[in-house]
Amino acid sequence: MPLDPSHLRPSTRLVHGGVQRTPHGETAEALFLTSGYVYDSAEQAEATFTGTVDHYQYSRFANPTLTMLEDRLALLEGAEACRTTATGMAAVNAALMAHLKAGDRVVAARALFGSCHWIVSTLLPKFGIETAFVDGTDLDQWRAALSCPAQLVLLETPSNPMLEMVDLPAVADLAHAAGAIVVVDNVFATPLLQQPLRLGADVVVYSCTKHIDGQGRVLGGAVLGSRKWITETLQPFIRNTGPALSPFNAWLLLKGLETLALRVEAASRSAAAIADFLAEQPGVTRVWYPTRADHPQQDLARRQMSAGGTIVTFEVAGGKVSAFRVMNGFRLISISNNLGDAKSLATHPATTTHMRIGEDERARLGITDGVIRVSIGLEDPEDLKDDLRQALAGSTRGVSPLAA
Repeated sequence: MPLDPSHLRPSTRLVHGGVQRTPHGETAEALFLTSGYVYDSAEQAEATFTGTVDHYQYSRFANPTLTMLEDRLALLEGAEACRTTATGMAAVNAALMAHLKAGDRVVAARALFGSCHWIVSTLLPKFGIETAFVDGTDLDQWRAALSCPAQLVLLETPSNPMLEMVDLPAVADLAHAAGAIVVVDNVFATPLLQQPLRLGADVVVYSCTKHIDGQGRVLGGAVLGSRKWITETLQPFIRNTGPALSPFNAWLLLKGLETLALRVEAASRSAAAIADFLAEQPGVTRVWYPTRADHPQQDLARRQMSAGGTIVTFEVAGGKVSAFRVMNGFRLISISNNLGDAKSLATHPATTTHMRIGEDERARLGITDGVIRVSIGLEDPEDLKDDLRQALAGSTRGVSPLAA
């Protein structure tokens, strides 16, 4: 008899979860590149559309390859159900817009990815939805904002790029008392290092483009939650607005999941070592890494996460000029605003991912012009240290090593 995948450990679920073999008995998951499906009769087509028969209708609604990915992600997350989307931002947008209506109120942590910040600050108010931002680390601000009714709370923890932690159980209790569901962007932690649903969240969103793919190949997103909310609230929005994930992308994401545990464990181990290394380098004024002793919320990070993750953020003296010199001096680390890749990537948040939130908001979040975010990949950590060392040395000399 086949094993119940819910009884398997995470690494095994990542390989075997959700597999649906065709009568051909293929080893690798099948890729169903089809837009539509045929019916045995007009009666079967009618029954499919009324929901009395379980049959695929159209790949904008569902597709066997997507179903396998969704089932595997739900098993990994410990969620009842999952729906995938074309991108991570499509997942965030769908989770919010499916749940909200004019007159509703949203409370969000201020430390959000730039596009998420734009949805809350700019898009939602256009539809008559009231929004309020709070400092995610300040429970008093959460209490004040949630002292009156709200319908949705949005946050990310650790945050992008400053790795702030939000006390999920405490915020979830406050949100639920105010009548809100809690939506958590868990992309930095991944479902392996933190499971927000177990900490009180109601909905979890991912950019599958990041660690889940892990090799910089395709875009994708996912929304996970209770079966009732996914089926009754989210699914009608996704079906009728069309942010469908490509079956080919879903197939590659399934392949990415098979090695997710290995990659996240290795990259997290390297990231912790590199954070310690950076803290000792001349010209580095500060390092942020959730489980380091000098992180202001180290205790919370250790309670909520099983490891510190793959992202290290640090600040160099001299602002943008010095930060650019360091980045231009990298020989191994690539400059890219993506993250969660097998290759180490660095970005300058003030001029890329968080440029459009404005200088004042960046200042409130601590995103100075000297801040650099590095996504640690699968290279040997000693090679990454060598690259960081020579790039920082070139910056202190006032020249780019690349140009020297």
